[in-house]
Amino acid sequence: MEQEIIDLYTLSSAVRDGLEALFPEKIWVRAEIGSLSVKANGHCYMDLVQIRQEKVLARAKAIIWSANYRILSSMFEQATGSSLSAGKEILVHAQVNYHEIYGFSLIIDDLDPSFTLGEQELKKKRTIERLEEEGLMDLQKELSIPDLPYCLAVVSAEGAAGLGDFREHLLKNAYGFAYRLDFFPATMQGEDAPESVAEALRLVEESGVAYDAVVVLRGGGSAADLSCFDEYVMASAIARSPFPVITAIGHDKDFHVADMVAHAYVKTPTALADLFIESTAAEDERISSYATRLSLAFQNRISALLSSVDLHEKNVMSAVRARLDGAESDLRLLETKIAATDPRNVLKRGFSLALDSKGVRMTSAGGRAPGDGISVLFADGRLDAVVEKVTAVDMDKE
Repeated sequence: MEQEIIDLYTLSSAVRDGLEALFPEKIWVRAEIGSLSVKANGHCYMDLVQIRQEKVLARAKAIIWSANYRILSSMFEQATGSSLSAGKEILVHAQVNYHEIYGFSLIIDDLDPSFTLGEQELKKKRTIERLEEEGLMDLQKELSIPDLPYCLAVVSAEGAAGLGDFREHLLKNAYGFAYRLDFFPATMQGEDAPESVAEALRLVEESGVAYDAVVVLRGGGSAADLSCFDEYVMASAIARSPFPVITAIGHDKDFHVADMVAHAYVKTPTALADLFIESTAAEDERISSYATRLSLAFQNRISALLSSVDLHEKNVMSAVRARLDGAESDLRLLETKIAATDPRNVLKRGFSLALDSKGVRMTSAGGRAPGDGISVLFADGRLDAVVEKVTAVDMDKE
């Protein structure tokens, strides 16, 4: 049987002629940007894809020549607030092109910025509007995280790299701070992710544990992988959580609805670990400063008490010295008085002392009779005598 043989160039030319006949005019094409690269000469090369349920159904190369790219990119950014980038769905006006060497491609000369970021962005916008209407956008902002967060609920996929990074960084921190991590597994991408995360948050609430915070972790991914974080089901579950929810999805560029409704968000799981460590370190430093201030206060108090004791001691010593000096003065005065009234000193001043026969000092002549024996003491001796006569004398008349 004779085979029909055709060379590659003839086949390619036939394909080109067929495509040109099929699409003689430029057409509007809807697709998602898989990748985008702007060369040094200003030409923009894109890989356009169509994805359904995380599967690539179609792929094609597209080119925007430099003269058009400067105009179209500027127009798109002004209209949508963001630049042309991977993950965005676009509506482009293009000429179907086929080259015998370079194959199939689309030569883009215009795009429709009203299409904005594609169906996903429109859906995201509708989700935000619904959350705002239901008063859920700022509900989490009313909650607060303790200054010393310890008990954390972790919602993430089992074995996720982001989860491992978070655990490693948090539990092996340089300060030695301890944390309790309770894991609640959930699907973190695809159509099942919103319901799975919402279910995990429900289990957190029903656990009976008063968690200081709930963290929703993922280690990054493509725009298609992360689109689930713009779904209403997940966002509303986060907003309604009775515990503060912090998201760390791991994407540096996109800002998802889940981030918007959460109490707080960070870019990566490692940054989230740093957030808790820094919060604990700040509180630890504050407590340490209180300890230092308390120690200084005690030292100052002790110093004040010691100063007071020293002052009291000086006052007591001064009072004692004054009392002693007074007592010594009184003693010297008493000694002077005693010395002044000492009979021996009185006798030395020329006085004499009369004693009866029993040696008792006589203060009166009364009661004496002739023949009674008496003694008279002088400073230099004693005279023993006998009473010869008693004569009464009135001293007032003398």
